[in-house]
Order: sequence, then C-alpha cells, then structure tokens
Amino acid sequence: MKDVGREGTSSEDEEEDRQNLIHQNDSVKPTSNSHSFSPFHVDNSGFGSSMRQRFKMNKKRYLLVILILLLVVFLYFSLGSHNSSIWDVKLIKSPSDRMRESELKALYLLKEQQLALISLLNRTVGTSLTIGLNSSLNNHGNASGYLNLSEMPVEKSVFEDLKSRISDGIMLNKEIQKVLLSTHKNGNVSELSVENDDLVEGSMNICGKVDQKLSERKTIDWKPRSDKYLFAICLSGQMSNHLICLEKHMFFAALLDRILVIPSHKVDYEFHRVLDIEHINKCLGRKAVVTFEEFVEAKKKDLHIDRFICYFSEPEKCYLDEDHVKKLKSLGVSVPKLESPWEEDVKKPKKRTVEDVKDKFSSDEEVIAIGDVFFANVEKDWVMQPGGPIAHKCKTLIEPSRLIMITAQRFVQTFLGKDFVALHFRRHGWLKFCNAKNPSCFFSVPQAANCITRVLARANTPVIYLSTDAAESETGLLQSLMVIDGKPVPLVKRPSRNSAEKWDALLYRHGLEGDSQVEAMLDKTICAMSSVFIGSSGSTFTEDILRLRKGWGTLSVCDEYICQGEVPNIIAEEE
Repeated sequence: MKDVGREGTSSEDEEEDRQNLIHQNDSVKPTSNSHSFSPFHVDNSGFGSSMRQRFKMNKKRYLLVILILLLVVFLYFSLGSHNSSIWDVKLIKSPSDRMRESELKALYLLKEQQLALISLLNRTVGTSLTIGLNSSLNNHGNASGYLNLSEMPVEKSVFEDLKSRISDGIMLNKEIQKVLLSTHKNGNVSELSVENDDLVEGSMNICGKVDQKLSERKTIDWKPRSDKYLFAICLSGQMSNHLICLEKHMFFAALLDRILVIPSHKVDYEFHRVLDIEHINKCLGRKAVVTFEEFVEAKKKDLHIDRFICYFSEPEKCYLDEDHVKKLKSLGVSVPKLESPWEEDVKKPKKRTVEDVKDKFSSDEEVIAIGDVFFANVEKDWVMQPGGPIAHKCKTLIEPSRLIMITAQRFVQTFLGKDFVALHFRRHGWLKFCNAKNPSCFFSVPQAANCITRVLARANTPVIYLSTDAAESETGLLQSLMVIDGKPVPLVKRPSRNSAEKWDALLYRHGLEGDSQVEAMLDKTICAMSSVFIGSSGSTFTEDILRLRKGWGTLSVCDEYICQGEVPNIIAEEE
C-alpha cells in the first residue's frame, strides 16, 4: 500500500534537503509515522515559493532604502557631526526663539558699527593732532600763552567736535550692546564681548597720547653774557600766574642775552621750595638762572637796578605798588623811575614779535628789571610749544622739584595706579568769576558730573584723582554721581598726614609738609602724570598742568575742560 504523497511539484533533491535539515535539528524528534497527515501541517513548498517571489519583487525597494541610509551617513560626516546646530532644527520657532535670534543679529551689527566708528575715530585723531597744536593762537585772547583747549583754531575745533561725537557714538553703541547682551548671560557670549578693550585698534586707544611733533619744535638758544642781568618782576595773581610769568621772563632773558634773577621770597613766592632752579641750568648746559642770594653774592653790595621797564603802561605800570617798592628797598635794591617803551593795555594786549622785544627792551645797562609780563602777547606759537621756546636737553625747564616729583610718584603708586583720570575742579570764587564771562564757565555739580562721566567712559580708568578747593557738600554730591556701568568710580583726594603712610615721608623729613604752595605743586604734578586730565576753563592752575603734560608727553587726546563746548543749563542773575 503506497504512502499518501504531498501535493506539489517539488523535486527529490528538495525533499532530501528538507529531510536532512529536519534530521540535523536536534530539538525535533521524528516519529515512526513521520508522513502521516496532521491537521496542523503546513505545506512548506508553497510558503517558500511565495517568500522568494515577494523578495524578488521588493529587492529594488530594499536597495533604495540602503542607498538613502548611506547618503545620510555621507552627508553627516561631510558636513561635520560637530555642528550640532545643523541637525537641531525646529520646524516651528517660538516667539522667544525668534526674539533671541534677532537680538544676536542686532549685537553682531552693533559690533560691526563699533569697529567702523573706532577706525574712523583713530583716523580723525591722527589727522586732527597735526592741526593747531603748534599753530599760533594770536587770533584769540589767551593771555597765558599756553595751550587753551577752548581756544583752538577753527579747523582744530571742528576735528575736536567730530572726535567727541564719534566717541559718544561708540559709547552709546557699547551701552546698546550691553543691554541686548544682558538677556543672553547664560549662554556662551565670549565672541560678543563688549569690554572696553574692544576700543583698541592698531595698538591705539581712544584716549591715546598726543604726538608732540618735537622734531618740528622752533627754539632759540639762551647764551647770556656773564655780566648782564634781568630782574624778574611778577606780581599779578597767585603762584600759577607767577610761574607762567617766570617762564616768559626766561624767554625775554634769552632774547636779550641776560642772566635771569629769580625774585627773593621776601617779595615773591619761595620758588626754591617748589622748583629745582639748578635743574634749569643743567638742562641749558650753562649758568643762565641765579637765585636772588646768588645775585647778591655776585654783586656784593651794589644791588641797584639800572632800568625798570614796564611791559604794560595801563591801567598801572608793572603792577608795582608802594608796598612792593618798600619790600625791594628793604633788600637793599634801589628802584629807579618806572618807564614803559609803548602804550600797552593789560586788558587788550597787542601781538608782539621777537624784533619788538629786542628793539624796546635791549639795553647796555648791567641790571634791568622788566615789570609783569604775565599778560604779554609775544610769539605765542613759540611760548606754547612742548618744553617751551628755549632750546634745552630736558622735557621742561620749569618743573617741580625732585622731592615733589618723587612724592607724587609714590602717591600715584599707593593710591591710583598707572591709569587714572585727574580732575581739577575749581570752585572757590569761581561762580562770580565765570558768570562775569560770556558764556559762563561755572556748571552745576550734576551737569559737571554728567560731562565728567562721559570722559571717564572713553578713558576706561578705575579711579579719579580730585584736585579741588570745593566744599565737602559739593564733592560729596559729585562722588554720588560718579557712576559708570552701574559701578561707582571713587574720587581720591590727598589724605591728611598719617605716620603709618610713607608716601609723603620726603616732604616731612625736609620740612615741606603743610606748605600750601608745595601742596599745590604736588597736586599739579599728580594731575600732570594722569592718563587723562579734565581741567577748569579759565584757570591758570589748569593751564600750568597742561604745560607740564605737553612737556612730559602725557597730554591725551581726551584731555578737556569740564563740559567743554557746553553752556551752563542755569545761570544766576547778577547782583
């Protein structure tokens, strides 16, 4: 009897293979009746044929899927797996995300604008410094003859205004960047930093130093005759006026080939306590200046003045009143009749040249005196040069004594550091003085503070040195208003003597402590050493600081007067 066979057309080889596969499977135990029918039997031949047909049909689809996967992998590695932002794409951005993206774009554009403004400012500064610094101020009423920042030629003032406006634009740009950046503090914003270091381009800072053009300096040699003397008479104003007067006398002495005699402290200030007289002679390489005591020694008892010439004839000759005449006579100095070579009014000084001085003041007499030349308008383009009009091998001829210089350096090292702004805030008697001028130069404390903080923002310094005669009520208010980027900027004044502090030990040991003129010169020296200086317009104290800064090479392009170019927002009525 034959076994019941399966339906289909499978070959014997396939049947044998299936039997072998079943036999090799240890988990399946064939029964004695392996070919008997079962209700759960599946036709193997039909299933295999169906699967092969489906595989052939989907083969192209599988290949397509594999190719797509390979393309994705290729793009991933070619574009860079590190750039995660490419893959972290949101199909729909929230309003906050769009705002954040806009703020970052705004920061980028502000950064580009800031760099462009800085580049323009640097080119402007470079151009403006070549105009006006060494030019004559003869068209203006600057009596002192020194660099007066409010009396620049038109071209210079235009450049100064442009420089100021560009600087203000940069500062405003910086503030906008900071506001925008404040909402992104949690992220990595190092590339969008808006620190003040950004204001440096090509190693030039916004408040860089002025190029003094020393190679173009115009000077004369001072080679005095050993038997000819010029007696300096300086009476108008206080110490700063007298120092300016003294420097002009040096110019006159050089033009007239005479030795300059420094006035005695009995008729003038004690110059030997604040100035280094011998320093002048060392810089000149010859004996051109002598103290009154040296003059007495050279002349023995013959202390007469052969001619007493007054530069100004009006309103009074030489400012020499009876009191000063008595002081001179008490020193044994005979005083001849006062004379004036021309009609000259102190209030309207005329422009004079070197030839004018030589023609009117030359004399064969041994000793002559020239009355107060502080307001003299003689060759201002020479007088206002860095280092003055006389050829010498130092930075300046008239400068603080070495004791004061070292004391100032020690103070700066102790309290201020290398970078600081110095402020001369003149107040005592300044309200009435300034209101008599048009426009007034007296500003309320809040308005002054606003002007000062603008300069501070450009200067990027951590501290201000304050030289002032203002009352504590004004300086206290000023201090409360000195705030930059939300941080207070300290105003530092010279403290009272403290034995625990050694910065002023030299003055104490040499008996110079408490001398008001020494302290004034110390203030000037500290201010002259600052990175940026803000002065009081019309003050000869400020002008003398500018003279030193020019000579020492510390004059900054950011130096200015308080609220320069502005007018007070309120002016009191006259009495």
